Amino acid sequence: MFREMKVSGLTVDPFTNTPIVLLKDLEEKEVVPIWIGFFEASAIATQLEKVQLSRPMTHDLMKNLLDTLGIAVIKIEVNDLRENTFYAIIHLDMDGTHFAIDARPSDSIALALRTNAPIYVHEEVIEKSRKIDLRQQKEGEEALDELLEGLSSKDFGKYKM
Repeated sequence: MFREMKVSGLTVDPFTNTPIVLLKDLEEKEVVPIWIGFFEASAIATQLEKVQLSRPMTHDLMKNLLDTLGIAVIKIEVNDLRENTFYAIIHLDMDGTHFAIDARPSDSIALALRTNAPIYVHEEVIEKSRKIDLRQQKEGEEALDELLEGLSSKDFGKYKM
């Protein structure tokens, strides 16, 4: 079963300085943090802030290609979490034919924001995301889940929604 979520904001892992996109369910009860790359964080941030660039970024190009070919993004699904790696699928429709394309969640989210497609996260992924073993990334550091639980919407800076 999938739960619809929205991008709540971007933050940075204080231990690794890696960007994190935060997905929140529509009832704002569950938060799923997904570690992403700097370029993907930039693509998400520019869309959240409605920044117009003089040239299209990769995700803008992807949207333009899909629009030109008459392909609609139906939804994206973050469907798995294995060994601290998230997996996603982009669902497309072209003239009634459905396509499911494997993708990174960060790229999927950046595209979903540009196409106003809904974002869904599998219940199992939500549950597993609470148990991410951060000690594999930083031995001896406090668990990031405690930090995330203590964050308020004010902590997201200019990228909050």
